[in-house]
Amino acid sequence: MGNDKTVTIVVEGKPYDWPKNTDISYDQVVKLEVPDYTPQSNITYSVKWTKGHGEKPEGILVPGASVKVKDGIRFTVSETGQS
Repeated sequence: MGNDKTVTIVVEGKPYDWPKNTDISYDQVVKLEVPDYTPQSNITYSVKWTKGHGEKPEGILVPGASVKVKDGIRFTVSETGQS
């Protein structure tokens, strides 16, 4: 089993395989941590990443945005309350 088509991303300490050379969106990150999340839900989340690509190693992912994955990128997802 070659692992040349996926990278490991980490969401709240849990590793996930993700297709290499692709982006991951705010909604996709939140869904990994909160499987029943829908964009229509009234709860908003703060999504931050670290260990990203060199030109943008860390940042905040906002609804509607995405970030390019790289092996070992780490995401934190925290509930910020009602939107």
